Amino acid sequence: MAENMENQVQQTEENLSEVLQIRRDKLAALRENNMDPFTITKYDVNDYAKNIVDNFDEMEGKAVSMAGRIMSRRIMGKASFFDIQDTTGRIQVYMNMKLVGQETYEQFKKWDIGDIVGITGEVFRTQHGEISIRCNGITLLSKSLLPLPEKFHGLKDTDTRYRQRYVDLIVNPDVKDTFVKRSQILREVRAYLDEKGFLEVDTPILTPFEIGASARPFLTHHNTLDMDMVLRIETELYLKRLVVGGMDRVYEVGRIFRNEGMDTKHNPEFTSIELYQAYTDYQGMMDLVEEMMKRVAQNVCGSLVIPYQGKEIDLGNWTRMTMVEAVKKYSGVDFNEVHTDEEAIALAKEHHVDLPEVPSKGAIIAEFFDAFVEENLIQPTFIYDYPVEISPLAKRKPEDPAFTERFEYFINATEFGNAFSELNDPIDQKERFERQVAERKALDPSCKAQVDYDYVTALEYGLPPTGGLGFGVDRLVMLLTDSASIRDVLLFPTMKPID
Repeated sequence: MAENMENQVQQTEENLSEVLQIRRDKLAALRENNMDPFTITKYDVNDYAKNIVDNFDEMEGKAVSMAGRIMSRRIMGKASFFDIQDTTGRIQVYMNMKLVGQETYEQFKKWDIGDIVGITGEVFRTQHGEISIRCNGITLLSKSLLPLPEKFHGLKDTDTRYRQRYVDLIVNPDVKDTFVKRSQILREVRAYLDEKGFLEVDTPILTPFEIGASARPFLTHHNTLDMDMVLRIETELYLKRLVVGGMDRVYEVGRIFRNEGMDTKHNPEFTSIELYQAYTDYQGMMDLVEEMMKRVAQNVCGSLVIPYQGKEIDLGNWTRMTMVEAVKKYSGVDFNEVHTDEEAIALAKEHHVDLPEVPSKGAIIAEFFDAFVEENLIQPTFIYDYPVEISPLAKRKPEDPAFTERFEYFINATEFGNAFSELNDPIDQKERFERQVAERKALDPSCKAQVDYDYVTALEYGLPPTGGLGFGVDRLVMLLTDSASIRDVLLFPTMKPID
């Protein structure tokens, strides 16, 4: 059986090699006859497939000029039908030798599926009722030297689809719809924030050193300055510097880079939106998130009830719970009654919860949340008031300094965004930064993390009370396009080279 499979693979490779040679021979013949399509620099296009189909009553009988890729064809003597696919969709083309001339028609018969052509003609409906173009002129604009995936099976292998997104977009039209919707989502978010008075800005991607946060960065080297640099893991500290400078409402749509694991929800580079608003707090950010999510869903999907992987997510109905309340609800443990780290450690062992690297009460509450709560948060839920140990940039709650004014929001058991009442006490911030860096270096002596003292200096000039929010664009697109993997919403996801 293995021998038969090997023979089949060898036969397939030989057949493919023959097809490739045939297509190159056709290109050589075109060049010999001064018909090289790659010398053509432009083609005038005045209409598109979708517009013609959607507005046929107005378009019938009109002359059009279109361009697209040949996706199928049926040659029948002196007449042929073929489908071309442009950026908006497919449409059928009817070609008759009398209309285009014998020489052009004979040349067309030698072309291949996958070739890109320009056509001129008249819009009409065939006897079978199909909207079509009656071609009176055709030009070969680009020769396809590789065949498209087999007609009836298409490109199904996900690994190949991600590596060769260009082919995926050609043969799987639904894929393009996902990325069109991604663009719409970004446009709606920007429009919402712009209307709220936020200013879109850009901050550095290359930063001078690794900060103390837990995310691992990518390292690089600047040759001219002869200094090591890192790709940013967040945009937060630069954006808050701008608030110090008097830009009260700012946001950035930014690429973020984290040298960490990869799975259906994580890619080493991803897109986030971070925004900061002076003179509000994390409650104001909750209201903003809820309003923004409702608007984006309604305008992009036409509904607040979103189908996602067999579930219905109601973005019109949001729950709010503190982290301690959520842990009590789903684990039965009330950390309001726990007063020491030792008591928390004992509870963790009793409930078989992993102890964090630094086993404080606050960090253990977070471990309980991960173990018992997150998987239950299917419908939109705000979880707020996080322990200070896991919130180095959030303002402490005045009535309970062990907790911070921070929230994350969850949908389908996945964290979608993170927000704070921003810490603006420079003394407290410096102490937290120094403790965070010390803990990192204790766990990893080779770690090169540093305290961002310039940011502390910025705070010393005065950061007003500020609410901040960061959320991942890719996960939002996954939700609103019913996509199971982050790779389905990234045009070119990170992939390991085949060789």
